[in-house]
Amino acid sequence: MSTVTHKAPIRYFTWAFIVTAIGLALGALLGWQSTGTVSGTLSIFFIVTVLAVLEISLSFDNAIVNANKLKTMTPVWQHRFLTWGIIIAVFGMRIVFPLLIVVIAANIGPIDALVLAASEPEEYARIMHDAHLPIAAFGGAFLMMVGLSYFFDHEKDVHWVAWIEEQASRYSSIRGIEVAVVLSITLAFSRLLEGPEAQVFVNAAIYGLLTFLLVEVLGGFLDASQQTTDVAVKGGLGAFLYLEVLDASFSFDGVIGAFALSQNLFVIAIGLGIGAMYVRSMTIMLVEHGTLAQYRYLEHGAFYAILILSVIMFVQTIYHIPEVITGLGGAALIGVSLWSSIRWNRNNPEPLAEATA
Repeated sequence: MSTVTHKAPIRYFTWAFIVTAIGLALGALLGWQSTGTVSGTLSIFFIVTVLAVLEISLSFDNAIVNANKLKTMTPVWQHRFLTWGIIIAVFGMRIVFPLLIVVIAANIGPIDALVLAASEPEEYARIMHDAHLPIAAFGGAFLMMVGLSYFFDHEKDVHWVAWIEEQASRYSSIRGIEVAVVLSITLAFSRLLEGPEAQVFVNAAIYGLLTFLLVEVLGGFLDASQQTTDVAVKGGLGAFLYLEVLDASFSFDGVIGAFALSQNLFVIAIGLGIGAMYVRSMTIMLVEHGTLAQYRYLEHGAFYAILILSVIMFVQTIYHIPEVITGLGGAALIGVSLWSSIRWNRNNPEPLAEATA
């Protein structure tokens, strides 16, 4: 009988530690160059650290969902997502995405947007803040579809909060029920907004919903097309696209919220980039150690956290909610689900032994 050995958990974070050291050094250098004082340097260093911790806390549920999807992918596509995918996540969402928002909102070129970020950070931050409404509506609708699709599944037979999940599984046979729920919640929130903002909110939320559906359709089409030529990549490209859009949706709130701590695009990119590396490391560890199989309610906690995050993103179009509360709330839910899983394992040792054998 062959045995599978896994690296020690700390070894999965080797690259994250390296990136952390480089990022903190760059943050300190940037602080010295921009302020020329020790206090200014320490301030930038502290902000980079806080941004990294905030990104990790906000994205832990993202790592669990990534692992859930990655376990169905071939090793080739797993490797592609964990290499190219993380490059897109770090550079695309943390640097290119904020620039793209300013390019569209201010109707200027990419180079001008970069110059604006470097020379007029206050104006850059103002433009990003003004774009928060459609971004929050888009990301909230997409993440709501992600969460609801997990619970409205007739094949789901493991329930954590049984009185909710059993009902969701029972009504999952109703076609389009997730879409109806998202649209109903969108319309309810739009009534709390006034004038043009209500229309912007509804339009952005519909685009978020459509993006989820298009990614699902496109992923299924691509996977079906690839199956005819190469069975080995079945499920690969579609899942890759899904995970990239999912990561983007998780990043919306973090990128916008980061401007509350700093108006410097480069400081934000360094801090969030460090956090993204830890999310990658956690994802790899969860996949290779089979953690999701060992802790039966861990996924449930992550998807509940996603649903709550989606509602919070909607609420943030009306009231400001500190990102620290969002991150701690998601982490608390995942912690409770982990605790529930450990309790279940203690009471059911035989099923656990069979699952991990």
